[in-house]
Amino acid sequence: MNWRVDRHDLPLSNPFGISRETSETSETVMVEVTHEGTTGIGAVTPSAYYDESAQSVAETLPALCETVDRIGDPHAQQRIERELAEQAPDQPAARMALSIAVHDLAARQLDLPLYRQWGLDPDAVPPTTYTVGIDSPERMAEKAREAADSGFGHLKVKLGTGDDQARLDAVRDAVSDAEIRVDANAAWTAQEAIDNADWLADAGVTMLEQPVAADDIDGLRRVTDATEIPVAADESCVTASDVPRVADACDIANAKLVKCGGLRPAIRLLNTATAYGLDSMLGCMVESNASIAAAVHLAPLVDYVDLDGALLLASDPYAGVPLDSDVFDLTAVSAGTGVRRMRDA
Repeated sequence: MNWRVDRHDLPLSNPFGISRETSETSETVMVEVTHEGTTGIGAVTPSAYYDESAQSVAETLPALCETVDRIGDPHAQQRIERELAEQAPDQPAARMALSIAVHDLAARQLDLPLYRQWGLDPDAVPPTTYTVGIDSPERMAEKAREAADSGFGHLKVKLGTGDDQARLDAVRDAVSDAEIRVDANAAWTAQEAIDNADWLADAGVTMLEQPVAADDIDGLRRVTDATEIPVAADESCVTASDVPRVADACDIANAKLVKCGGLRPAIRLLNTATAYGLDSMLGCMVESNASIAAAVHLAPLVDYVDLDGALLLASDPYAGVPLDSDVFDLTAVSAGTGVRRMRDA
């Protein structure tokens, strides 16, 4: 096998704000793996919140690629996942990028889209949300209106500021018909979230994601018990092993490949959530189609999709699964994840 690892700082269309930071670029690591004339493509945008960086991923990936090369078979995915997890247990972002590339490669060798290799239903893909990052109320309203005019009927609004109600009210006034979900990115205390629940409900909010700190499971439970708005665990639910401890504290588990370490671990989280009676959601970072495309193939398994990361970029070297309004069209993928370099699009 041959491989190539590259780093890219991808510019965002607009600065993207959440409660703990604002970003203007997506620090992305790309990996391409070639075997018997076929190339698989993967990527990751690691998060400092989870103690990884583009530098740490780029430094780790060559050794992980050597392990895949030694195994020699991109279809030996159970063994690949096991050995990579043993080799880099604390670096799920690096494992994620290579997991995507290997799955893309294996499905391309079979000349199948990844969802068909897994036997999933392309008609079961829920619509994706479009995320409105923290900004002035006026600018957030403008972004929401633009998204709604582009066909997005479900918006995720980032909150976690000193003036959250004004921001949400501005968005609701701008898009009266859109479904609005709110993500506080762990910015509130449990009591703040409970106090906020009334005006969130008045604005028609249909999901409240990670209202409290990741380790405040009791607080998460208090919020869930106090409101009729479905509550999702994101930072509190990193891998499948976290599901049991949050199962009675939330309504929805949010799986992200960057947290789990790849596609197979994400499937385990989703299956565990289902076993515990939770709804499930697929989330993402602000990241390239080289990451997003793979996650889209898991979308038939979940109740909610939040895979808009590549839409927030000003430029992306890769194209991915096309959107039909706000629903990803998996039937348009001929093989692999559907990712391709833009010059080939």
